[in-house]
Amino acid sequence: MKLAILSRAPRSYSTQRLRTAALDRGHEVKVLNTLRFGIDLSGDEPDLQFRGKRLSHYDAILPRIGNSITYFGTAVVRQFEQMDVYTPNTSWGITNSRDKLRATQILSRHHIGMPATTFVRDRADVIAAIERVGGAPVVIKLLEGTQGIGVILAPTLKVAEAIIETLQSTRQNVLIQRFVSESKGRDIRALVVGDRVVAAMRRVAQGDEFRSNVHRGGTVEAVTLDEDYERAAVRAAQIMGLRVAGVDMLEGNEGPLVMEVNSSPGLEGIERATDLDIAGSIIDHIDNQVAFPEIDVRQRLTVSTGYGVAEIAVQAASDLVGKTLGESGLRERDISALTLQRGTSVIPNPHSRHVLEAGDRLLCFGKLEEMRSMIPGRRRRTRRVKKLPAEPIHEA
Repeated sequence: MKLAILSRAPRSYSTQRLRTAALDRGHEVKVLNTLRFGIDLSGDEPDLQFRGKRLSHYDAILPRIGNSITYFGTAVVRQFEQMDVYTPNTSWGITNSRDKLRATQILSRHHIGMPATTFVRDRADVIAAIERVGGAPVVIKLLEGTQGIGVILAPTLKVAEAIIETLQSTRQNVLIQRFVSESKGRDIRALVVGDRVVAAMRRVAQGDEFRSNVHRGGTVEAVTLDEDYERAAVRAAQIMGLRVAGVDMLEGNEGPLVMEVNSSPGLEGIERATDLDIAGSIIDHIDNQVAFPEIDVRQRLTVSTGYGVAEIAVQAASDLVGKTLGESGLRERDISALTLQRGTSVIPNPHSRHVLEAGDRLLCFGKLEEMRSMIPGRRRRTRRVKKLPAEPIHEA
């Protein structure tokens, strides 16, 4: 295959290892500076320029997008997606993972274990927010930070309040997170490739430092994860829209607690700790998947007027409970069930014999009007536009 590695650091260990692994497997590979691309929207089809010239065809790309160029870098990746070029990490996946609040919101929706987290903007709400996550000590995080930068441990309520006030005065948005004392300055970095963890290491902070990042002097050791930790890492990466990711987890008393999902994980520390060819695993995964570029499913499925994608929740009082999908009448209403989510399990392309239970969630494609009628508590909107009311604005 012809592979492009999008990186502004061609001499870095990770980029060199990925390039070498691709060459060793007989692939054609180039390292391209992400900032030298131009997005060409002037023609009939989406296209890209590189250093002012039209980009040649590539089978796949591997984005290594730095935090400082997230906006432009993801725009370049998105253009490759429009050109049906395979990428293991989608543009929206990279964007999701970069914003800690956004990532936490998405993961919490899918019942991924995480340290208790809250986000407030008004100074008057800070103390109540700290109490909601269990009180001091608390961890305060900038929404955009890497390698442990922007992560502060506040030992008392007053210190936490002062730090948050100072950061907010400089227009910084911060998360307030429970300090998981049982982790004892340790965390797990799991390297996810595709649908499995290919390597994992434990990082241990030095001295009084509570951040275990290698860049902060932390030591590393190879570790074999149990099933719960592997499952949490893979699910977190896939929910984010990433097929290559470093998932950082704390070892909580009740199991894994996901802290962060990194879309451009460094390879040096984990390859040397585990003595495994992780770069080779990444290249092999891309090679196996290159015929299946990521597509925007909602975009593709909503181009027909009156049709779209919706999630239907099976309520306890619903007449769907106890019926099979075949008996549900969805087909007769021109609705197809794409997936069935039950708890943390997702069943793709569910069979007509599947019996529906209360709490199930069906991701469906079909007539929007039919699906709207199946969502309880929401009135169907009329197509007619009403006249402007006599009093269009109410006085406060």
